[in-house]
Amino acid sequence: ASVPSAARSDQTLRPDIFLIVPMLVLMALGVVMVYSASAPRLEAQGLDPAFELKRQVAFVVLGVIVFLAASMIGPRLLHELAPIAYVGTLLLLVAVEFVGAIRNQSQRWLDLGVFQLQPSELAKIAVILGLAALLAQAAERITWLFVIRAVVLVGIPAIMVFLQPDLGTMLVFGFLGLVMLYAAGASWRQIASLTLITVFATAALFQFEVIQNYQIERITAFLDPEADAAAAGYNVLQSRIAIGAGGMFGTGLFEGTQTNLTFVPEQSTDFIFTAVGEQLGFVGGALVLVLFAVVVWRLLMTAALAQDDFQRLVAVGVAAVIVFHVFVNVGMTLQIMPVTGLPLPFVSHGGTAMIAMAAGLGIVHGIYMRRSPMPGQARRRPD
Repeated sequence: ASVPSAARSDQTLRPDIFLIVPMLVLMALGVVMVYSASAPRLEAQGLDPAFELKRQVAFVVLGVIVFLAASMIGPRLLHELAPIAYVGTLLLLVAVEFVGAIRNQSQRWLDLGVFQLQPSELAKIAVILGLAALLAQAAERITWLFVIRAVVLVGIPAIMVFLQPDLGTMLVFGFLGLVMLYAAGASWRQIASLTLITVFATAALFQFEVIQNYQIERITAFLDPEADAAAAGYNVLQSRIAIGAGGMFGTGLFEGTQTNLTFVPEQSTDFIFTAVGEQLGFVGGALVLVLFAVVVWRLLMTAALAQDDFQRLVAVGVAAVIVFHVFVNVGMTLQIMPVTGLPLPFVSHGGTAMIAMAAGLGIVHGIYMRRSPMPGQARRRPD
C-alpha cells in the first residue's frame, strides 16, 4: 500500500465530462421534480409555491461551487485534511445531541438560521477520507488489527447517528465500511465475520427494543403495507400507485394526479423518485438510473487509475455511498426496501446532502484529473 507523498505530482489532466454532465443533468432534473412535487402542497397551504424551487436552485449553485472547489484539492492536502474532517464532523454530531433541532421525531440538524445543517451527511464523506487514510497504511494485507481499527473509526459516527435516530445513515456507514475494507484487501473471512456481527447486532436492536416504534412500523409496513394502509403503510401504497400511474412514458410534467393532489408524503425529499416515475414513466425512471450508473462507472474508473491506495479507496467509498443511496431510495418507492429516509443524490430537496454529494464527486474528480496518464496523454502544466 502507498500514501500520497511530496513526490506525487499535482499536475492535472482534462476534466471528466462523463462525470460532470450526468451530475449536472441529475441536479437540473432535481430542480424540476422538487418544484412539481412541492408547489401544489405549498400553494394549498397558502405559501409561495416556488419556495422549495428557489431553495433547490440555491443548493444546486452551492453544490456546483463545492464540486469545483473540491476538484482543486490535491492528493497531499486531501490526505492531510482527512483526520481534520473526521474529527470535525464528530464534533458536529456531538453538537447535534445537545442543541440539534428536532423534526419528524428525529434530532439531526443544527439550526443556522436560514439553513439547517445535517452533520450526518457530511460525516459520510469524512468517514470515507478517514477510513481511506487508515487502510492505505496497510502493508501487504489487511490484518485483524486494521479491521478492528476500521470498525471503531466507522462505528463511532454510526452509533452517534443511530441515536438521533437515523437508521438509514447508520446502514450507509456499515455498507461503506464493508466495501472499503474489501477494496483494501480484506479477506472473505473478515468480511463474512463483520457481516454476521452486523446482522446479529441489528437483531439485538430489535430484540431489546432499541429501535424506535416508528422505525419498526416502517419495516412492518414494508412487509405488509395493506395491514395499516391509513398510517404506517400509507407512504408505501401511495408511492406504488404513483409509480404505476406513470406507465411507460409518464403523465407528463406537472400532470401527475398523485403529485398534484399531494397524496405522497415527503415527495420532494425521500419519495422524489415517485414524482419522476409518475410524470416521466418507466422510461424517465430508467434514464435516471442510467445517469447514476454512468456516475458510478466514472468513480470506479477513477479508482482504477488512481495514483495510490488512499485515492483509490476514496473513489471506491464515494461510489459505495452513491450506490447504496440510489438502491435504497428507489427500492423503497418500489417496495423492495423499507422506508429509511435516505435521499436520492442530487435529486431530492436538501442542502447538506447536495453539498456532501457534490463534495464527494468533486474530490474524486480531482483524483481523476491527477491520475496516472495513459499512453499518449500529456499532463497540463500546473497553474
